[in-house]
Amino acid sequence: MQTAPIVTDSRLIYPDIDYGVTRDLTDGENTHSYDAHEYDVVIVGGGIVGNVAACALGQAGFKVAIVEAEAQSMASDRGQAYSVNLLSVKVFEELGLWQRIRPQVETYRSVQLSDGDYGKVVKFLPQDLGRETIGYVAEHRVLLEALEYGLNALPNVDRICPATVTETVKKGDRTIVKLAQTSSQNSAQTLSTKLVIAADGSRSALRQAANISTFGWQYWQSCIVAFIQPEHPHNQIAYERFQPDGPFAILPLPNGLCRIVWTAPRAVADGMLMLKPDQFMTELRSRYGDHMGKLTLVGKPSVFPVRLLHSTRYVKPGLALIGDAAHCCHPVGGQGINLGIRDAAALVNVMQNALTRDEDFASLSVLKQYERWRMWENLFVLGLTDTLTRVFSNKIWPIVMIRRLSLWILQDISPIRSLVLRHMQGLTGKAPQIVVQYPKV
Repeated sequence: MQTAPIVTDSRLIYPDIDYGVTRDLTDGENTHSYDAHEYDVVIVGGGIVGNVAACALGQAGFKVAIVEAEAQSMASDRGQAYSVNLLSVKVFEELGLWQRIRPQVETYRSVQLSDGDYGKVVKFLPQDLGRETIGYVAEHRVLLEALEYGLNALPNVDRICPATVTETVKKGDRTIVKLAQTSSQNSAQTLSTKLVIAADGSRSALRQAANISTFGWQYWQSCIVAFIQPEHPHNQIAYERFQPDGPFAILPLPNGLCRIVWTAPRAVADGMLMLKPDQFMTELRSRYGDHMGKLTLVGKPSVFPVRLLHSTRYVKPGLALIGDAAHCCHPVGGQGINLGIRDAAALVNVMQNALTRDEDFASLSVLKQYERWRMWENLFVLGLTDTLTRVFSNKIWPIVMIRRLSLWILQDISPIRSLVLRHMQGLTGKAPQIVVQYPKV
């Protein structure tokens, strides 16, 4: 009787079938024997950023394993939505997935930026970029399901889920990754790989195990997020309103829905979550306004903390950090997920270039190219979002005057407005290029 499978997505792996080799690894006086499944790359973290890396590497011909601790149904059900910039759209296009995503996302026809009760409103429009749109809004579920569809079509990508990494052992040019399976009685599995990619979030266990330090801080704010059904159409307009207690964003979604991202002091945000739905909506309307008519809460609001975090290193021999494992920023401007997608694409780009030069894609000298590429671009965005939230949450009158002058400049001097918008849409700096080996899905 065949043992139940322990990998259930791209390709089934059964514990009683040997897919790899037995490796004898000597560590001092101790000798360990592992039955290791061999991979080029093991990605720890099967969220959007980890899956982008897996899909790009899989299409480029690498043999990849994704290790994810959260069950697929739980991950897909997460009630989150993101602003997807034009560079991220380009990455999804290169992966052949955008045609699946596009019908389920909403387009920005305008982004309107304002400061409290100040009458000046900066309107970012598609003509500022010479394009038909200035970005999109997508639910977490939509992006994740498209990526999983793409991964399922790749015979060289395996998804091991749910599972957690219990140990990594670096031996020569390979790393042994020991797993604990949480859904199988046969709960142990061992992988052997040239490169481990940490896409396991801001509390990355791999980053901590590698003794990579971080710097940053917890903001005095938290974010309240919720889905809202307004009475009147949102007309594909996004709003970013700076209030004294933090930014308040309204993102348009398909079917007339809107997503609010409401930044408030931590105690206030926690208190909002304790209110009854009608009380919560009363507080929300005072910030949302009445331009869309009656508002209806869809589902339950949730709160998450806001922090800035940056790793002092992105790479070590055989290890690379991407996404929140490497950096986190304030949600103002919706840059977080886009930085992670750009990390993933840039890392794959560097690895592919190394192969064309007959270099070891997992060597420190190659991985350092990725670090140099992404670290300074990410630091710039982290600094920008931190400055924005501090300046626009400030009541000191000279600072208020400076920021309102800045809004005047943005609205009335189109080249500056265009430059800012190009940067927020990922159209400045070095853009990664992914070259696929397998046909696009």
